[in-house]
Amino acid sequence: MIGVVVPVHDEETCLTACLEALTVAATCDALAGEAVCIVIVLDACSDHSQRIVLHHAMRADARWRLDCIAIDARNVGAARAAGAALLLERGARWLAFTDADTCVAPDWLRSQLLQRADAVCGTIGIDDWSAHADHAPALRAHFARTYTDADGHRHIHGANLGVCAQAYRRAGGFAPLACSEDVALVAALQETGARIAWSAAPRVTTSARRDARARGGFGDTLLQVVGAMAAPALSG
Repeated sequence: MIGVVVPVHDEETCLTACLEALTVAATCDALAGEAVCIVIVLDACSDHSQRIVLHHAMRADARWRLDCIAIDARNVGAARAAGAALLLERGARWLAFTDADTCVAPDWLRSQLLQRADAVCGTIGIDDWSAHADHAPALRAHFARTYTDADGHRHIHGANLGVCAQAYRRAGGFAPLACSEDVALVAALQETGARIAWSAAPRVTTSARRDARARGGFGDTLLQVVGAMAAPALSG
């Protein structure tokens, strides 16, 4: 069985699109009928995220299932770890991780598995820059100039990460970190000698939203870049 973990903290505005994309990926013909279990980890949610998950779960069939668990950690590392622990108990051989503001490609899971690696670090694309209307063109140009969206990159994103169950266990799993939990896991994997594929083949698109969830995460990094762009205008 293939497992997918999505940490969620009040994501009702984008969760439906995320789940729709995951459903398509979970039912990809190239998976040859292997079951996929998606676990949504609701971390201190106070919106309608749970209702959205339960409604979507009713569409499950023999190829995939959708479950949710609730924690109150306000910690993305703890949320990813909780989802992974449940999937490992159920016998998952592969764990794939993404985020609620991210839509995966139809062949996302298959592309990870085709790397024949212990872990796969994928790249991300941005679905819409309009959240940063005043700086969108400059921010998009900065991203294109500084981001390597090609095989051999060295980016690490919790929104596009996969790891086999054995390698995950050897590395000790996700640490309860509020940010950079994905970086810490990959470092632990490297210490154990895991074979890591730095691939641009597994595709996802993520949000450039302004309400970044994690200090030090991708969204927060974009906000810092925007702040740096605005600084000269303010000082002038």
